[in-house]
Amino acid sequence: MEKVKYIATALLVFMTCTLSAQYVEKLSSLNQAGALKLAEQVGLEAQKTNKNVSIAVLNSSGVTLLLLKADNVGPHNTEASRRKAFTSLSTKTPSLQLMQNAASSESAKNLNTLAELLLLGGGVPIWKNGELIGSLGVSGGGSGENDHNIAVKAVESLEFKINK
Repeated sequence: MEKVKYIATALLVFMTCTLSAQYVEKLSSLNQAGALKLAEQVGLEAQKTNKNVSIAVLNSSGVTLLLLKADNVGPHNTEASRRKAFTSLSTKTPSLQLMQNAASSESAKNLNTLAELLLLGGGVPIWKNGELIGSLGVSGGGSGENDHNIAVKAVESLEFKINK
């Protein structure tokens, strides 16, 4: 009975989403439907480069909504994608840009010492209407730049932004 109640509640919530906000909760945070759609878009973008990738999607509070590892992707990439997503959410900056900033600034080089941050390309914050609603992390695309480009294209294909 509990399972039926859970499914009915989930279905009701899903059906009551408006079209314009179907991927974002009312409290300006990415939701599960948005995470799944982002994962689908990442898969499509990765296919264009013949790459399989790991994907992480976080909501605006840093809660992991989705972790997905494609076939033949090294197991370390799953955690890397989550950390890239966390890094971009936490700093409100694409992880590729943060990596470049840290490399060129003596005072920012210590960012590499923070255990949870991962200064590699592939993590992007997700903005909608000027509000940070979550983040996406991609890993396994062959380079940080490839991961970054896949993530950016996936986010932009859903009409979200990576910069405020």
